[in-house]
Amino acid sequence: MPETGDAAPDFTAPLANGDVDSFTLSERLESEAPIVLAFFPGAFTSVCTTEMCAFQDRLASFNDLDASVYGVSRDSPFTLNEFRDQNDLEFGLISDYNKEIIDDYGVAMDFADLGVYGVAKRSVFVVDADGEVTYAWVSDDPGVEPDYDEVEAAVEDAA
Repeated sequence: MPETGDAAPDFTAPLANGDVDSFTLSERLESEAPIVLAFFPGAFTSVCTTEMCAFQDRLASFNDLDASVYGVSRDSPFTLNEFRDQNDLEFGLISDYNKEIIDDYGVAMDFADLGVYGVAKRSVFVVDADGEVTYAWVSDDPGVEPDYDEVEAAVEDAA
């Protein structure tokens, strides 16, 4: 798992943004840094919906800092577009359908009792223009949300 000061693992994945586009972290850093990558286990679940809506509620603050917010989950880009629509999310959601980003960031978890394997732990990484992780938070408890004030402060420090 990348920690503060480490280089953020680069990746290319489908981006659900109302359409389906391609997202490459290193390319986006040039114009959108700092970037908040908010990993979540699954669309349409209670805590994940609350978390993504909390980021939406704070989106103006992130925009004021010239930062970009992206959610990341194993859901398909088509599912993520529906999730965006139903929750009026204005930021893109990255589909890690093949679990490559989750593995690169070391945030995979299982709900073995439910037969669900390899979803993302709830976690947040802030990546600056140099591709460095300036903030890392990972929860082993999927019911715990990030400290949004702390994430916003980390973005402000990275801007």
